[in-house]
Amino acid sequence: MNKLFALFIFTLSFNNAKSQQDNLKLWYRHPANALTKDLPDAFKEDSEWLKALPLGNGNIGAMVFGDVNNERVQLNEKTLWSGSLYDNDNPEAKKNLQEIRTLLFEGKYKEATELSMKTQICRGVGSGHGMGAKVPFGCFQTLGDLRLDFGGNAYYSDYYRELDLHTAIATVSYLKDGIHFKREYFISAPANVLAIRFTADKKKSISFSATLDRPERFGTIAQNDELTMSGTMDNGQSGEGMKYMARLKAKLIGGTQKVSDQHIIIKNADEVILYLTALTNYLPNYPIFKGRDYKKITSTNLQRAYTSSYFQLKKTHIEDYQHYFNRVSFSLGAKEDSPALATDELLNRIKSIGNDNYLTQLYFQYGRYLLIASSRENSLPANLQGIWANKIQTPWNGDYHTDINVEMNYWLSETCNLSELSRPLISFIKGLEKPGAKTASTQFGARGWCIGPITNVWGFTSPGEHPSWGLTLGLAGWLCQHLWEHYAFTKDTNYLRSVYPNLKGAATFYYDWLVKDPTNGKYVSGPSASSENSFYAPDGSIAALSMGPSLDQEIIEELFGNVIKAATLLQDKDAMIDSIKIRKQELLQPGIAEDGRLMEWAKPFKEVEPGHRHLSHLYAVYPGDEFDKKDNSKYFEAARKSLAYRFANGSGQTGWSAAWMVNLWARFKDGDEALKLLHKIYTNSTATNLFDFHPPFQIDGNFGATTGIAEMLLQSDLESIALLPALPTQWQNGQIKGLCARGGFVVNMKWEKGKLKNASIFSKKGGLAKIVYGNKKISLQTKAGVNYPLNKFLVN
Repeated sequence: MNKLFALFIFTLSFNNAKSQQDNLKLWYRHPANALTKDLPDAFKEDSEWLKALPLGNGNIGAMVFGDVNNERVQLNEKTLWSGSLYDNDNPEAKKNLQEIRTLLFEGKYKEATELSMKTQICRGVGSGHGMGAKVPFGCFQTLGDLRLDFGGNAYYSDYYRELDLHTAIATVSYLKDGIHFKREYFISAPANVLAIRFTADKKKSISFSATLDRPERFGTIAQNDELTMSGTMDNGQSGEGMKYMARLKAKLIGGTQKVSDQHIIIKNADEVILYLTALTNYLPNYPIFKGRDYKKITSTNLQRAYTSSYFQLKKTHIEDYQHYFNRVSFSLGAKEDSPALATDELLNRIKSIGNDNYLTQLYFQYGRYLLIASSRENSLPANLQGIWANKIQTPWNGDYHTDINVEMNYWLSETCNLSELSRPLISFIKGLEKPGAKTASTQFGARGWCIGPITNVWGFTSPGEHPSWGLTLGLAGWLCQHLWEHYAFTKDTNYLRSVYPNLKGAATFYYDWLVKDPTNGKYVSGPSASSENSFYAPDGSIAALSMGPSLDQEIIEELFGNVIKAATLLQDKDAMIDSIKIRKQELLQPGIAEDGRLMEWAKPFKEVEPGHRHLSHLYAVYPGDEFDKKDNSKYFEAARKSLAYRFANGSGQTGWSAAWMVNLWARFKDGDEALKLLHKIYTNSTATNLFDFHPPFQIDGNFGATTGIAEMLLQSDLESIALLPALPTQWQNGQIKGLCARGGFVVNMKWEKGKLKNASIFSKKGGLAKIVYGNKKISLQTKAGVNYPLNKFLVN
């Protein structure tokens, strides 16, 4: 970050953080019940866990229950997975590809499906049908629990707990036995420790015992005045897998402590600070995936935190967190009474009042908070549950679904001024190239690299265990969109050069994969599914596989275009680029049905589920943008009709699907429809702690909805920047500062009575900025490090 931009962001943060963000708190009048046991079923929600408050630093995650007599802090370490490397690529698949394609072109869908089910799947058991904790695919799992027993079941009053989004600190306070108690929790990214401070307004009042446990595969011992919990995970192949360790230590003012028999016992202290750190031996070094000295690193981290000043640790934590969080401030002129309501009360109220601008402000910044908490540099990307999971078998293994979910996790990273937080995903994608190249060659006989709809920390790139969902082949291209988007927002040519081989490798795979449709001479992808959807085939069967599904065609066209642009920027003269240019022009375009809707498949098949949750054929509206261009206006309108049809037939029932719809309606410049879907998320898909429901909990809906709010206020491509393109009528007054636009720009806006009042644009890299507001358009030739007021150009 250059110095001028840092100064700009600092000034923005200083001027607005106090007024706009001090009230950004999730708070409650009651604790979550720490003694309620988690349900064994992976897909059953644990209601008390969904009342707990999430903390994280990108590596360690914690869910703070805030209970009084017995506290539970449920723990995660993001690399903690069961499973291990396993060769899932199926060499028999490529031998049958041509026959399956011929059957599909001939309309013999039943036969093609039957042959695909035998040959176009992975070897072994794959993901275990989303229940892979005991198979090689593995599962993201809970690290365990820090449990605190304060003794007895004493009455308490004046209870309060909160998560302050401005500081990333959770607090709990209450009155018990005439004494005011307070706890303060945070997870420091610089120190990689969880710290909890216990205080009271009467000396010698703090007594409790602490222990660490997890449901399986652990041992907890007391040594050197600390508790150590460690173990070895199940590798899914009757052997030992990943190794892990968590360390806990207490620092006291007054009182005594005893560390023995798997407990730390505190008696009559004036103040207590608990420090916890955790790590595994995992490293993303395919095909080894280990090598980190987790024992030494955890010991060093714990000792460093323990010997530091608590207040310095806290100060450093806040500074580190606010370096990201304070870049964006957002206000919708919310009523003053909203912060006076507890968060669960806000959720109940919106069901009757229909709109709550304060809740929208809170939800938007909560999404940014969750990404800061779950995605930091030199860590894995946020998974289906970010960094938080409370079971051994997490829903869908808590893995990385590439058919929208992991991508949705990072939609907000660039627009919402958290660009560095996309680096874990970028590194992860780059790490998939080697196993993906093996899959491309072994499974499909192609060059380049590819991936199916699921992956894990062990480099799984094979198709899934059933072709109806597991053979969706456009997804390497979808991942590559994020590689390109990071360049589009940063204009960092050195970065582009570093990811160009990955972009080009994926494009090379699709060049080999595409085949000519004998009926029209155009090139199509297939056999491939359209993300878990199915159709009634002409031969009377229900099918999922076809040739040329719109999702694949749209993604491949976008990828080819981005590779061509990157090749020009980097002066790549490889003949392969000329071949890609030709093939791009030969791609089959999505069709428009007789009723005016965009077709999901190359032929006008009838959907089995007209209200299906996936909206895959609308990719080129969002997160792509090809249909938003003038020469594709017919596709844009057809896509809009498809979205309206899906919604009318029940789509958007899952949190992430509704979040996708928010973004789509924003791209259609319909803020009121987008706001309807946002309200649907609040009322139907939001837990007490504002986690999003699929159901069960999936964090992608949080991230997607946050992005949708930003899309209503600012949209961009490398050609133009649109201000307030989809402002809902209920957002009459507001301001937002710090949103980012493609081309390396930062935008500030204020509006009153639905009209832009003032705006400015800061140029990080220099260059041409074309700005649109309503029917007004201007072009600015900008210099790097300069802020440009737009009032005289755009207002009135």
